[in-house]
Amino acid sequence: MNETKPIRVLIVDDEERFRATTSAILKKRGFDVTAVGSGIEAIDEIKKRPLDVVVLDVKMPGMDGNEALREIKKIKSGLQVIMLTGHGTMKSALEGLREGVFDYLAKPCDIDVLARKIQSAYAKEKGISAEEPRVRDVMVPLSSFSTVHEDSTVREAIEVILRSFQTIMTTTTVHESLHRSTLILDKKDKVIGVLSFTDLLEGLQPPYMRLMKDRPMFADSIHIEPLNYSGMFTIMARDLAKKKVRELMSEAPPTIDAGANIMEAASRLVSLRVRRLLVMERDKAIGVVREQDLFFEMANIIKERIEQ
Repeated sequence: MNETKPIRVLIVDDEERFRATTSAILKKRGFDVTAVGSGIEAIDEIKKRPLDVVVLDVKMPGMDGNEALREIKKIKSGLQVIMLTGHGTMKSALEGLREGVFDYLAKPCDIDVLARKIQSAYAKEKGISAEEPRVRDVMVPLSSFSTVHEDSTVREAIEVILRSFQTIMTTTTVHESLHRSTLILDKKDKVIGVLSFTDLLEGLQPPYMRLMKDRPMFADSIHIEPLNYSGMFTIMARDLAKKKVRELMSEAPPTIDAGANIMEAASRLVSLRVRRLLVMERDKAIGVVREQDLFFEMANIIKERIEQ
């Protein structure tokens, strides 16, 4: 994404919950977002301030998306517009494409896909050459991840994770990929580890079961009847809640420079057998690039090739 100035996005949708949730998520991704609830408001906003990309719902009361699109193009013909609909109206989609829509996405849409479409639309609007993106262009900013400090308890960490679930579940019309790991920070807010669901499940295991994992030769000498598991999950979960996050966390992901080519990121993910890399810029962590981020970039390239 543009390093010096965030991409200015206007979201136009009559669903208040969609506007609020999508705006919040995109802002966390570094976009400058304004949201309005009607085509009339969108026209007024475009007249008032410069914008880079418009995300426009097709079906709205009053002035619908296609009518609003025509008015937008009269005001600023080069402004890139991404059309959204939850109604599967191909006729409306084709009408929109004839009017010069950059792309057309059906609701519910994944936020990763929407973010990449906005970036691509911005590149077209600014006439930026279509060279391969760098890691900083496809990463998820650090602000999008849940974070806790190493001296927090597991109970506190779980509360943070649950809040992130609640944010994602506040709407049925936008999907955000739930990050499977929470980032762990030290007292200087430096990323020193991650806490994953697997880490939490491993923390539930009583000492003798961890011994079986670490020393397989003991496994044959220890036999647990199914009945002996009764109540164990509850007991261990309550005990786990009191522990410090540092006792359970895994190491921080391997790092990669923000300016690195995405092929280098793909190679590191494969060679190191990891699912994410910590993105660094001037010795500071600024984001995380995950395997799904590279998947969406790959899918976008293949889709563009098919459509040519």
